[in-house]
Amino acid sequence: QAQLVESGGGLVQPGGSLRLSCAASGIIFRLYAMDWHRQAPGKQRELVAYISSSGNTNYSDSVKGRFTISRDNAKNTVYLQMNSLKPDDTAVYYCHIAGSGIWGQGTQVFVSS
Repeated sequence: QAQLVESGGGLVQPGGSLRLSCAASGIIFRLYAMDWHRQAPGKQRELVAYISSSGNTNYSDSVKGRFTISRDNAKNTVYLQMNSLKPDDTAVYYCHIAGSGIWGQGTQVFVSS
């Protein structure tokens, strides 16, 4: 059974950085594209970053140049490095197997001074 477990969220000041991790189990991780979504209070969940099984990446315009998605197939883990964080980045961040109904439980990121 596939499972995704996120970690790394927390409280950070504007301009700061965080790295989120998502550990996958129950799948042949290297075969799957992965993505990160986020949902802010009162807003719809949105896709922020995508990485294919071969390592190609895409980003939403709102995070391009600030966030970096990467993967370590040996560790069955996908990462989201978030730099230059803004209050608008405050949200619950979810890891997801692209094109599937499999989601992690989410990790809260709160950007505030």
